[in-house]
Amino acid sequence: MLELRAITAGYDRRSAPAVRNASLTVAPGEAVGLLGPSGCGKSTLAKVAALLHRPDAGTLLLDGTPVRHWRHRAPRSLRTAFGVVFQQPRLSADPRLTLTDLIAEPLRATGRRAEAPDRVAELASTVGLTPDLLTRRPHEVSDGQLQRACLARALVLRPRWLICDEMTAMLDASTTAALVAVVEDYRTETGAGLLAVSHDRTLLDRWCDRTVHWDTVAPRPVSSARSAQ
Repeated sequence: MLELRAITAGYDRRSAPAVRNASLTVAPGEAVGLLGPSGCGKSTLAKVAALLHRPDAGTLLLDGTPVRHWRHRAPRSLRTAFGVVFQQPRLSADPRLTLTDLIAEPLRATGRRAEAPDRVAELASTVGLTPDLLTRRPHEVSDGQLQRACLARALVLRPRWLICDEMTAMLDASTTAALVAVVEDYRTETGAGLLAVSHDRTLLDRWCDRTVHWDTVAPRPVSSARSAQ
């Protein structure tokens, strides 16, 4: 279980926090949508959930154990339990790397370089990247192609939890459908939990088991059941 309890988080202690007293849970195998307008703090909460941002207050628990270290200070077993896909692939991809190296980056960082060729080939096929694209760098591919590579990178270590922060915001409808399908196939296969952040309620209600609306001014999460298909 991934639990965020009474999280308050910001970036400047002299300013109001981006997230105030927010709580959220994601069970293994569950898909939870986090809905809200731009600037409401949902991306900050997602970074806290992925161990990428230390909160000012509150507790994050993973399988009942409080997390005490964040970012590079967190144990490798915790860091590699999360796969994250951000909204803007060009800001989260090293422009010097080919797509092959981009996807393989987490394997090499964790001493698993030998797995890279087979794992990259497998995931490239899964996300819809042809071999000729893998030799290109970010400026040589479209946003949709780069986001496919970023999703492959997020899956390469076989994480237990996926955090998709506006993953489809910059994509066309066909690419959105393709990447959502990849995430759902992965969840079905592995039982991974998903936190999907978006301002698109229709997308979240169709994608997730439940959708939570977050208002950071008066944080009162309101859940809605998955819309009828």
